[in-house]
Amino acid sequence: MIKFSDPILVLGAGSIGERHIGILQKLGYKNIWVYRQRNFPLRSVDKSSIQTFRNLNEIDVIQPKAAFICTPTSQHIEQALFLTKRGIHLLIEKPLSHTLTGLDELKYISNNTHIQIAYMLRYHPFFKNLKKDIEIQSSGKLISMQSYWGEYLPDWHPWEDYRSSYAAKQEMGGGVSLTLSHDIDLLNWISGSNVENWHTMKNRNCSLGINVESGTDISIAYENGITGHSHLNFHEKIPRRWYRFVFENASIEIDYLKSQLTTYSCKGMLLQSLPDFDRNELYELQTIHFFRQINEKLFPATSIKNLEESKIIISICQ
Repeated sequence: MIKFSDPILVLGAGSIGERHIGILQKLGYKNIWVYRQRNFPLRSVDKSSIQTFRNLNEIDVIQPKAAFICTPTSQHIEQALFLTKRGIHLLIEKPLSHTLTGLDELKYISNNTHIQIAYMLRYHPFFKNLKKDIEIQSSGKLISMQSYWGEYLPDWHPWEDYRSSYAAKQEMGGGVSLTLSHDIDLLNWISGSNVENWHTMKNRNCSLGINVESGTDISIAYENGITGHSHLNFHEKIPRRWYRFVFENASIEIDYLKSQLTTYSCKGMLLQSLPDFDRNELYELQTIHFFRQINEKLFPATSIKNLEESKIIISICQ
């Protein structure tokens, strides 16, 4: 059982690390330790309940119960192995890694720890309800799915040069496929089936001056017959993000940026909105779920499942 006073570790204090720190503070965790590789000032969190350190070996003194890995993708597996060998439960920011190296070892030693990958779209009310509707076939069988996510990488963190970010560097595990792999995980999860095969095309035709793909198109076939397609890019200056699900008796479109879901059927069109939706809610629900899985001792089965799902995503993105 993890208590609010137990030491919790956050590795990395970039924008996503600060978001996790803020969520932990909001939920009442009072003993937060932050591992930092760069000594930049923290921008948006209350510093009163956190302590920072720069030598990973200090973990053996701190003895954290759980850790949030928010470092560049290329460091995830090495840090996950280091922590898992010490029995520390892990929530690892997506993607799990940019390579399959070390993944089987991580799975092998995960018997006494819960390992979860931070694909927080699974906690979005639209997608949670959609998953339930698919299971009971309220609109008939799901036949096909599409997702589209386009943003402009230089706009993500205006306070820094985008070319120095992990997303822009191959050696740090960047590229749009892995960086925006939320949508690949979402399609795989919504399908309720194993991936049968896939085809990935990468686009390097932009002028951002980076050594990774800025666009990708991925087509996936599932064992249950459903097909899916995901387009991802971070070269599109006007953000667009939508999802489409085609059923036997209806089709559903989700505009993520507007928080709107539209159902089209022979009965007409039905529009649903989430006017007060805050994306932080997804991170909060994800964190609550993470600690619940630990406290209810649902590992190692959950850990192995999560690692296998990420193994497929990494393979699709390579």
